Amino acid sequence: ESAEKYTLCKTKDRIWQNEAIIGANKRLNVDIMKTTRIIVILFAPIIASFCQIRSFVLHNVYFSADSQIAVILTFSKKPLSKLLNDVTISYLQFRWRCIVIIGIPKEIMPAENRVSATPETVKKMVADGLTVLVEAGAGEGSFYLDSEYVAAGAIIAETAQEVFDRAEIILKVKEPQLNTTYGINEADMMHKGQILIAFIHPAAPINHATVQRLANNGITTLALDGIPRISRAQTMDALTSMSTCAGYKGILLAANALPRFVPQIFTAVGMIKPIEAMIIGTGVAGLQALATAKRLGAITHAVDIRPAAIEQAGSLGAKVIDVGVPPHEAIGEGGYALQLSEDRLEQEREVLAQHISKMDIVFLSALIPGKVAPILITEDMVKMMKPGSALVDISIDQGGNCEITPPGTVKVQHNVTCIGITNLPGRLPQSATWMFSHNVYNLVHYLCKDGEIVLDYNDEIVASSLVTHDGEIVHKGTREAMGL
Repeated sequence: ESAEKYTLCKTKDRIWQNEAIIGANKRLNVDIMKTTRIIVILFAPIIASFCQIRSFVLHNVYFSADSQIAVILTFSKKPLSKLLNDVTISYLQFRWRCIVIIGIPKEIMPAENRVSATPETVKKMVADGLTVLVEAGAGEGSFYLDSEYVAAGAIIAETAQEVFDRAEIILKVKEPQLNTTYGINEADMMHKGQILIAFIHPAAPINHATVQRLANNGITTLALDGIPRISRAQTMDALTSMSTCAGYKGILLAANALPRFVPQIFTAVGMIKPIEAMIIGTGVAGLQALATAKRLGAITHAVDIRPAAIEQAGSLGAKVIDVGVPPHEAIGEGGYALQLSEDRLEQEREVLAQHISKMDIVFLSALIPGKVAPILITEDMVKMMKPGSALVDISIDQGGNCEITPPGTVKVQHNVTCIGITNLPGRLPQSATWMFSHNVYNLVHYLCKDGEIVLDYNDEIVASSLVTHDGEIVHKGTREAMGL
């Protein structure tokens, strides 16, 4: 017996893969380049009788929108009588499975140059049996060309609307934005039952309307910022990857905003002292910020309520500032920080106020998973900072750690440059895209079972990241933030 597998592309709605198993007493060798193709249109109920046709090789099968089946038969130019003498078809079976289409639209947030897949990860998804549809020019900001995606097995779509129309799963970097070409939000370009995998930051007030729109449109949304910090999800943790980029780039932006040197400088007229930088929140982003500031020559200070995080900061040479929060109130599931009571937050602010006037750079990255970021720096504390100093708040996606951080922009307030840029990793596009795309691929690969995406809502990874489903907002932290 011989078995042949043929894959073929799509009609209007979905792509299907046909596995035709042909039982024969001899292998049928046919030179495809020297054959004639005949298209035969058949209704589905006729399949059984059609299977009695003998002496052919099934090449492609389509499902069309009107439930008809178009079968392309490949006949040998060899005389049929001779062909029948060569082989006898004993049976023909059909097995069907849906080919899942992954959509990669171009990111449209201003200054966002990342993309959710690289040619390398596209190749992996295609090898997993998925079909990948990439919007033309989607990778240009990260210096990945359309020709590279095609070589990896992707299909190039000319418009964003085509990607949203045809794909069952949309992979994005940022939450849906207003598409000025079509005059509507990307969430309204999607259709009921579609799956969206992206950074959503659903608890942030600025994203509440988008989350509600996704729910109203029947979109199943998985937030990459909700991936739990557990060992089996480590390679899917895009938040950690992007935090590395944000910590590095954030310190560079702050240093660039300063009116003075960062390191100690010796000159003919005297010595210029190094600046002092305070890193609040020494998780992945904070540690990278601390290390970068240290490499630039700054004197570094570290603040965190988790003993393990402070220990790591100290190992990088930072001076530790203890805010006096007991460990049992500080450490949550997976090592993340717990939400503190208002009394504890006030206690922390009082300690920070004693040090903030000495700082040239204040870097803020304190986050609570699925919650609005805690306010640690008030406007009055900003007024206490040195004239010309800089404050970088990378927690702005979840509301920000500073009371007056300008969302998405840079603003000088009380003689302090306050940086609230929301897409710092987007300013490091190639490195960020390489890391992000591998995180996303690892999640898709985890969800992919036999070429199909299967969402197990009892699975910790799915349950922690699920934001909207069946028309409802289901994420606990988001519901609390929205007062639902």
